[in-house]
Amino acid sequence: MTVKIVVCIKQVPDTKGGVKFNPDGTLDRGAMLTIMNPDDKAGLEAALRIKDEYGAEVTVLTMGLPKADEVLREAMAMGADKGILVTDRVLGGADTWATSTTLAGALRNLDYDLIITGRQAIDGDTAQVGPQISEHLDIPVISYAEDIKIDGDSVVVQRQYEDRYHILKAKMPCLVTALAELNEPRYMTPGGIFDACDAEITTWGRANLVDVEDGDLGLKGSPTKIAKASDKVRKGAGEKVTPDSPAEAVDYIMDKLLTKHVI
Repeated sequence: MTVKIVVCIKQVPDTKGGVKFNPDGTLDRGAMLTIMNPDDKAGLEAALRIKDEYGAEVTVLTMGLPKADEVLREAMAMGADKGILVTDRVLGGADTWATSTTLAGALRNLDYDLIITGRQAIDGDTAQVGPQISEHLDIPVISYAEDIKIDGDSVVVQRQYEDRYHILKAKMPCLVTALAELNEPRYMTPGGIFDACDAEITTWGRANLVDVEDGDLGLKGSPTKIAKASDKVRKGAGEKVTPDSPAEAVDYIMDKLLTKHVI
C-alpha cells in the first residue's frame, strides 16, 4: 500500500528582513523576504521519512501569492512528488477560518490517507488552521506530534503533552500537526533543485475549491478583525552617564532601580 500524504506548507515572512503592513493591517507579503514555515518544514520532513521507510506519494499544498510557488519548489527539491498552489485575489487577507476553509476546499479534490500541517505559523502563532481543516473534512486530528509512524491503515503519533507525552493511534484518513522539534529537515539535493526548477506546479483558484461558500473566503470571510498592527516597537534613545567613581555609579543604578520599582 502506497500511503498518500498531503503536506500543507506556508510561505511566511522572514522577520530578519523586516515586516511591512498594508493600510488594512494585513501583512504586505509581496514586499517581504520569505521562508518556509519551520513547523511545516518539520511536517514535510516527517512525510519524506515515511516515504523513505514505507513508500508514499507526497504532495505539498500551499495557499498564497503567485510567488509562493517558490516554497513548493523548495519542498519538491527536498523530495516531494507534486506541488499545488492555491492563489486568487478573492483569497487575500484570510484569517485562520478563511484559510482553513480554502485549504479544505482544495483538499476535497485530492485522494489522501494522511494530511500533515505545521502546528502553527510564525506569522500568526494561532495553531488553529490544522485542527480547523480536520473539522471541515470531518477526520480525526492529532496535534503537537513529536514522532509519526505508519502501522497498516493507521498512524501512530507521539504527542507532546506538558511534562510527558501521549502515544495515540488513529485510523487514516487523519490529520497530524507537527512541531519544529519533530526532526531536523533535510537539505535540498542538487539534482532535486534542477528537477524542481523544471517541475510543473498545479495552480488552482476559487473555481477549484469544492463545497466552499464565497462568504467564508478572503478578508470579507474572516471574522478576525485587526485592531492595530505595527512593526517591532523601537526603543527610545538611551542615557549615557559618566560617574566620577564606582560608588557614584552604584548610587546612580540603585536610584534608577528604585524609581522603576524594580527593587
